[in-house]
Amino acid sequence: MDLIIVESPTKAKTIQRFLGSEYKVLSSYGHVRDLPKGKLGVDTEKTFEPKYVTPPKARKVIKILKESAEKSDKIILATDEDREGEAISWHLAQILESSLKKSGKEFSYERIAFHEITKSAIDKALKNPRKINLDLVNAQQARRVLDRLVGYKLSPFLWKKVTRGLSAGRVQSAALKIVTDREEEIKAFKTREYWTIEALLKKNEEKEMFSSLLNKKDNEVLGKFSISKKEKADKIIEKINEAEYRVEKIEKKEVKRNPFPPFSTSSLQQESWNKLHLPAKITMITAQRLYETGLITYHRTDSFNLSSSSLLSAKEIIEKEYGKNYWAGFQREYKTKSKGAQEAHEAIRPSSPEKNPESLQDKLEKNQYNLYDLIWKRFIASQMSQALFESVSVDISAKNFTFRSSGQTLKFDGFLKIYKTSFKEEEIPLLEEGEILKLLKLRPLQHFTQPPSRYSEATLIKALEKEGIGRPSTYAPIISTIQTRNYVEKNENRKFKPTEIGELVNGILKKHFPKIVNLKFTAEMEKKFDQIAIGEKKWVPVIKEFYGPFEKNLESKYEEVSKKEFSEKPTDKICPDCKSPMVLKMGRFGKFYACSNFPECKHTESIEDKKIGVKCPKCGGDIIEKKTKKRKLFWGCSNWPKCDYASWNKPTEEKCPECGSMMVEGKKEMIICSNKECGYKKKKNVSQDN
Repeated sequence: MDLIIVESPTKAKTIQRFLGSEYKVLSSYGHVRDLPKGKLGVDTEKTFEPKYVTPPKARKVIKILKESAEKSDKIILATDEDREGEAISWHLAQILESSLKKSGKEFSYERIAFHEITKSAIDKALKNPRKINLDLVNAQQARRVLDRLVGYKLSPFLWKKVTRGLSAGRVQSAALKIVTDREEEIKAFKTREYWTIEALLKKNEEKEMFSSLLNKKDNEVLGKFSISKKEKADKIIEKINEAEYRVEKIEKKEVKRNPFPPFSTSSLQQESWNKLHLPAKITMITAQRLYETGLITYHRTDSFNLSSSSLLSAKEIIEKEYGKNYWAGFQREYKTKSKGAQEAHEAIRPSSPEKNPESLQDKLEKNQYNLYDLIWKRFIASQMSQALFESVSVDISAKNFTFRSSGQTLKFDGFLKIYKTSFKEEEIPLLEEGEILKLLKLRPLQHFTQPPSRYSEATLIKALEKEGIGRPSTYAPIISTIQTRNYVEKNENRKFKPTEIGELVNGILKKHFPKIVNLKFTAEMEKKFDQIAIGEKKWVPVIKEFYGPFEKNLESKYEEVSKKEFSEKPTDKICPDCKSPMVLKMGRFGKFYACSNFPECKHTESIEDKKIGVKCPKCGGDIIEKKTKKRKLFWGCSNWPKCDYASWNKPTEEKCPECGSMMVEGKKEMIICSNKECGYKKKKNVSQDN
């Protein structure tokens, strides 16, 4: 009997079901060796050789694998075909070879890989075995060693100079810088006022009106800030209030909208957040489950390639379910625009496209069903016809000013039939050039420029991808890490905002270790890992080139940077326990009050909760921002525990015009009534969190 080893028990069960009793399929449950916890585990003096150890949780599994290997005719390593999977196979080979030699049995192995867990894919892989790709293994080792050196060398520096419990990592620090830089842009932003002028018009014989915006004066396009004050808008309105409004020009054209490509890891994470509101971490866990149960192809990929068999299946499904005119008429091909695209298997698609989402609804958990539905529809839509719109633009003259109306109507839905995406249909009345229109009203509209938006999960992933920070499979752990470390948090609109300690850590790294948070440097390291993966570079010189200057700078910073720069500050408060003065300290979760007589006195107090200027609807106390033990934001009454008012939605000063209850901030920029039985809601003003 041959032994097949994979890294996941779910994957093992699925493969065992396909192969039957001729094979024994076991799981390694992930990595079987890693760098030691609590120690550097890297020889920085000479070769940078990693000193791997077996984690306690893996020892029982290794014992089972060793016993099975001794009884097997052949050992087949079938971990995922990426750097991480290749490294797991290499570690397994190292352990099993050592074990079999001790027992006097010759060690030999085969390495197989497949991009979907189907019987045909596994049978094909078994017929085409290979050896372990050491270039991929070395690329993974280089990343692991570099991240260990940065984390285990920089974190103690932060402990000593700021407070214990902090950490610094190579890619997490770059991600933190992206979020913090955006916050600095928002703080530095200065709002500018500008005005537009809207004309409400209609054909003389019709009742329905339509709107048109002023866009030209003397045939010159008006800039955004051409009308900067209301007085200027009023003067223009005065000039053209009695003018003749004539249709000068009508342009009609057909606009074609192409379908989106099938999913890569990055685009799946972004769209999953936008459409399903699933964080990247949950998306990847859910996709892993779908892959291991054989429902989708490998979910860690930046390729848009599609197999010829899947394209044929898509064509048959489209023509059968939606009609021949919904198929594109040819097999659509897409190219990735990702920086340093690698590990190009196939795009993420259903392993068996004929399994439509409805057929699996009763067999999958909610998140699994929703994600599969998204993947299936995106794949099928990628091979469908374009959507066709009729676009109309009308120029309307009023003296030496020109107004423009634009509209579009959907003529053929194409791929939009199954893959819904936002578009606005706006019809303009049937007009003729030279036609005179009736002016109903001229309206000056005030606007203010808005600061850049804070990052959501989707837009932060997009920024990481654009900058070449990390790789698609690392986006989820990067985002999870900076939240777990309390460096960033999500506000009430689910946008990322740096915490007080996050801004402090970022400031220290920018000032004293600029290379670590330099986005170009981080992206350059990713390129070097890619070069190692294809055999163009050796991994040890890459690490040595970085570590020498890094270590020298770190040593000098221990001497140069004083803890006083970040340590406690005196206050007027007095400790209630020992009557010593209280000081303001910085901790992992931000600033707090502590007794200056520490460690003899260990009294601490939290800083006064942040008031939002809204009174409690129950007792009239102040509503303040609060956080749960897991750092989730909510709003409660300052008179707790006497008053138990609390809300997950941020309260406002507004009262519901229908029932008089307090209005709170809801999702999608809405203000909603806190009385669920009422249901009143309205659009709120735009803010930097949009």
